[in-house]
Amino acid sequence: MNLPAHGRRVLVSGASRGLGRAVARAFAANGDRVAVHYGSRADEARETLDSLDGTGHALVSGDLADPAQAARVADTAAEALGGLDVLVNNAAVNLPHPPATTPYEEWVALWQRHVSVNLLGTAYLSHLAARRMIESGRGGRIVNIGSRGAFRGEPDHPAYGATKAAVHALGQSLALALAPHGIAVASVAPGFFATERVAPRLAGPEGDAIRAQSPFGRVGTAEEIAAAVLWLASPTAEWASGTVLDLNGASHLRT
Repeated sequence: MNLPAHGRRVLVSGASRGLGRAVARAFAANGDRVAVHYGSRADEARETLDSLDGTGHALVSGDLADPAQAARVADTAAEALGGLDVLVNNAAVNLPHPPATTPYEEWVALWQRHVSVNLLGTAYLSHLAARRMIESGRGGRIVNIGSRGAFRGEPDHPAYGATKAAVHALGQSLALALAPHGIAVASVAPGFFATERVAPRLAGPEGDAIRAQSPFGRVGTAEEIAAAVLWLASPTAEWASGTVLDLNGASHLRT
């Protein structure tokens, strides 16, 4: 398969800020063209788009929990870029719902939302992108953003941890199914890393305890995670297909 190292057509879901923005910037700096997806943060997504190196990028919107909207996102991105070579499944929700204190109705609604966005949205986009990659004959890459929480547990966010574990499993199933078509699929499992969303926690009373989770005495950066995603999407990373790459500064070691 003839997957280029630069000039690829890349769809990054949930790219309005945080890790999605860092991933979009990494691909653009590599010479790729990027479709910046967002759900509701249009202004922030526009800021991401405007910050990208190069030209030919696009903005796409839609609720990935809705199969019809997910299809429109993939169609719009492929039309704007002239196809799809790389999909980064970054869009996710992570809302607290500790089981001991969350009312049942809220518990049910939050589980449904996490499954719909984190797992089903990832499955929808992966299918839509993979079919386009197969039709192009160029192969491709799918990289999923998972989580350390899939392995060590998330007591206040159990649906998040469970859906990220499912995303890891989905990625491995797709890696087996899509390899004959030259499509490599891998996941990253980040630990705690700094973004705008978690900045108040890092600056507050629990900041030191969060940093102490890693023997490096710090949290990760979105740019570090994005660099790993960029490598997994590269032509030289095909043999990493099926992997779940831990990126947590030795804060959680799997055996």
